Amino acid sequence: MRQLKKNELEKIKLLTENSVELTLIEPTKTGLGKSIMDATGSVRTYLKSKSIHNFEAQKQGPDKKVLVDSYLVEGAKIIPSVASLYRPVTKKGDPRIWFKGLGNYSEPNDILGITEFDGELYVLNITRLDIEVLLNQKILNPLQELVTSIRKESNEVANELLKLLSKIASKGPVPAMLKADTAIGRTLETLLGIDINSSKKPDYKGIELKSYRDKRGNRKNLFAQVPDWKASKFKSSAEILNAFGYNRGDDFKLYCTVSSLVRNSQGLRLKMNTEINQLIENSDKSAIGDFVVWGLETLHNRLLEKHNETFWIAADSISIEGKEHFQFKKVEHTKKPIVSQFDILLEQGIITLDHLIKRKSNGSVVEKGPIFKIKPNALDLLFPPSQIYSLMK
Repeated sequence: MRQLKKNELEKIKLLTENSVELTLIEPTKTGLGKSIMDATGSVRTYLKSKSIHNFEAQKQGPDKKVLVDSYLVEGAKIIPSVASLYRPVTKKGDPRIWFKGLGNYSEPNDILGITEFDGELYVLNITRLDIEVLLNQKILNPLQELVTSIRKESNEVANELLKLLSKIASKGPVPAMLKADTAIGRTLETLLGIDINSSKKPDYKGIELKSYRDKRGNRKNLFAQVPDWKASKFKSSAEILNAFGYNRGDDFKLYCTVSSLVRNSQGLRLKMNTEINQLIENSDKSAIGDFVVWGLETLHNRLLEKHNETFWIAADSISIEGKEHFQFKKVEHTKKPIVSQFDILLEQGIITLDHLIKRKSNGSVVEKGPIFKIKPNALDLLFPPSQIYSLMK
């Protein structure tokens, strides 16, 4: 899929804010002419996750074709359609998808969003539709009706937690419990009476807490996840460190950010292979090439497990008598990440990963990551709906 334009990202952001989960597809000129599109890995994953269709279990041939009631959404009307999901007899039976009437709805290389609701599929032409105008029209339109039907809210535990955080904030700056980057999280969890542990479960009655020093430009941590070592060329963090690490003072370490867009100074880059549902880390060293992989389904599950509901808590870092203090001041509240967006944001370089590998003086290797992070101000591309609360009265 081509690089998304700024206005297309903004439209996706608006839909995401309104709890609309999308998978994206880009019809080509040839595809529109032949009434055929490849069902890419991200499309297949989305359809399977919504219990619409499992291409993996589908046999080849026209008699095995599956039809799903669908609609093409326009500004003033909605056009009934049918999605054809099939695997041809030719070649390897690569999965195909087509929507009746799509040739008159889309131009080549438009970005189309596909969303499921109540067992049916809806196609939104992200490139052509004026999403913002349609969502804000006083006269009800098909897009508004769809979005209203999809949106859900549930705030009981969130309101309880918000009251506790407001109480902490009202005390003014609180001293940090230790000197470390992790001090803010440790301090807040202690104030809330949460045990410090390494559990991957959310922190407060199902709500994940992510606190951070409110500095512009800081990426936000999503989760840590080691590669699938069995499926990878390298079998440990120590091998990664040996291949790409560097001396820094008395330490031998690999602290770096890896993106899908460009190679970093160590020659590392991420690659998406949606055909086999893998995220791959690649080296520009020809003798190494692809060296570790993550299953996309594993990453999706970690995202859902960690961030079903999250409070992103910002604080000012204040020095008082030479000791760091935190003034907690605002919360961004997100729910139910849009899993299909995760892959898109990886491809667009908005989600990246950080290696934090270091060899101790005793020779052992420790890895604090790999940590998947999202760029600042991009949460609303991944989470719906985002609400911001001030903790300061």
